[in-house]
Amino acid sequence: MNKITADHLARRAYVYIRQSTPGQVKHNLESQRMQYAVAERARALGWQEVDIIDEDLGVSASGTNRPGFERLLHAVCEGKAGAVFSIEAASRLARNGREWHTLLEFCSVMGVLLIDATAVYDSRLVDDRLLLGMKRHDSQSTSCLTFLDSQQI
Repeated sequence: MNKITADHLARRAYVYIRQSTPGQVKHNLESQRMQYAVAERARALGWQEVDIIDEDLGVSASGTNRPGFERLLHAVCEGKAGAVFSIEAASRLARNGREWHTLLEFCSVMGVLLIDATAVYDSRLVDDRLLLGMKRHDSQSTSCLTFLDSQQI
């Protein structure tokens, strides 16, 4: 089933790029390269207009001041977005449940697709919401384990 419609393609694709710390931005250039390359996937899937949102590079998703994420939410709510692309939808877009569920709900209401390296998700579809929720849960579990390991408990 092709979830990408002419209506989605008539709107813009937004590629959200984020790394959590200034150290990651400076030293993990491969992650940046892979995230910027997602714009090519958007073009390959048929989008003519692709906006890259990268002003949150080096900003933790656990904080409250992420201008890029706010710009993304505005684009979704204003009907400008046909799809939101990210290398890992469940972990790059939002770290806390409130932001994640807000984005999912806005995408559902506005008919915006979420697209990552593995799939195209339509949050209006129950099965896709379930998959996104499972990915989110897995992402949170991995983050918790990484934190616990770093604390040497």
